[in-house]
Amino acid sequence: MSNSAFPRVLYSAALSLALNIALPLCPAVAASNMVPDYEVKLLMNPNVVLDADHKLKSTVLATFNMPASVTKMNVQFMDSNDKEIYNNGWIARIRKIEGDKDFELSYKKRYAIDNGNINEALYKANAEGFDVSDKNYEAQIEWGYQKKTLSITNSKMDSKAGYSGMDLPSNSDARSLLKKNVPGKMNNWLYPGWGLSMLDNSRKYGPVLAKRSVGSWSGMTLYIEVWPILNAYGTGTDYIVEASFKTKSEATASAKHNELQAYLIARGWFVAEDSLKTQLIMDRY
Repeated sequence: MSNSAFPRVLYSAALSLALNIALPLCPAVAASNMVPDYEVKLLMNPNVVLDADHKLKSTVLATFNMPASVTKMNVQFMDSNDKEIYNNGWIARIRKIEGDKDFELSYKKRYAIDNGNINEALYKANAEGFDVSDKNYEAQIEWGYQKKTLSITNSKMDSKAGYSGMDLPSNSDARSLLKKNVPGKMNNWLYPGWGLSMLDNSRKYGPVLAKRSVGSWSGMTLYIEVWPILNAYGTGTDYIVEASFKTKSEATASAKHNELQAYLIARGWFVAEDSLKTQLIMDRY
């Protein structure tokens, strides 16, 4: 080897060594938090806004420019008798919306928002694998009277032979549909195959046949849903009436939340409680 080539060999070796040492020390760039939209949900007094047939009164329909027609939604949740899915922050839901051919399957992970700190909940979700890079999930802040919840949802559509209209699948068919479409994050939540194991032992909670009216308020599309839920004694029905709107802006959600609340209060229609539809269904069925 010539004297001029020898320094080049030494330089190349030194450069390779430096690169091999330096590269593993470069910190990985973490993916950003998910960017949620917002759904504001406020309760209305069923004793005031519903008529004797448990339909929205004409004054309510007129106030929000709503037609008399409604869209039906039949909903059931699947979980074990011990509610292991729900108690681990997940929800497995099957819904049939009037006019849709297929069932909507939703796998939802929920995070409580403490002291209104939305970012803290988003960081926690990120640490558990839900970040902006995952396009299979949508993040939403459910904004009630006082309580906020981060919901991260994977939704799919599927069908099963033998069902028509608003019918929901039987326990065995519901298990089959949900297992077939279970997303990886839920399936491997506590251990590999956790989701399938939980669904194997699941049974239906519900069904509940809700009705949705669509109108407008203050430049927003406004929804009012009436949910007939079995009462605590199992002898009758409690009616939950929920007004809601969606927005991509946290500032809009905050301002319009307060405006809608004041609007409902002024008419004697407001209930100063958070909506707990899912919890009531899980407790009563």
